[in-house]
Amino acid sequence: MRKIIAISAVLIVLTFTGAGEVRAQSTADGSAELKEGQTNYDFDFRVENLRKFFQKYNSPLASYAEEFVIYADENSLDYRLVPAITGVESTFGKRIPQGSYNAYGWANGEYEFESWEDSIRHVSEVLKTSYIDRGVSSINQIARVYAPPSTTWGRNVTFFVRKIDTLPLNFDII
Repeated sequence: MRKIIAISAVLIVLTFTGAGEVRAQSTADGSAELKEGQTNYDFDFRVENLRKFFQKYNSPLASYAEEFVIYADENSLDYRLVPAITGVESTFGKRIPQGSYNAYGWANGEYEFESWEDSIRHVSEVLKTSYIDRGVSSINQIARVYAPPSTTWGRNVTFFVRKIDTLPLNFDII
């Protein structure tokens, strides 16, 4: 009984005196500051997850995992969408016209990008502005515009999205 009274007394003192409160530091040093619109990608599980996924397929895109995540975030896309498209269109960038950086089947494979980063940026932006912003937001809706007359493209992209990560989809897949 004495223990219960003693513990109760300590808790009451701590409650009313503010002792035991944990407060966050009110100011941050310069290393914690980010520019407006910038995200801290020092560690993002999505980047590491995507990098490991690409490495499993010996993809030349493995070292560009961060770019996929950055451009997906900038364009409000699920980070798995564009990489999944590369799986369907080019076996994750392994089967492309030489020097084209076109892992997306863009313009039926006839389009040449300047670099992998340029291709990731371009495809992400166009998916946002020409598809998502115009109400074409599910994978199957995107398939009808992106890869007609294929009846399997949407299903295959969805397959790779789920292989990359088992998180719930950030868009409708019906």
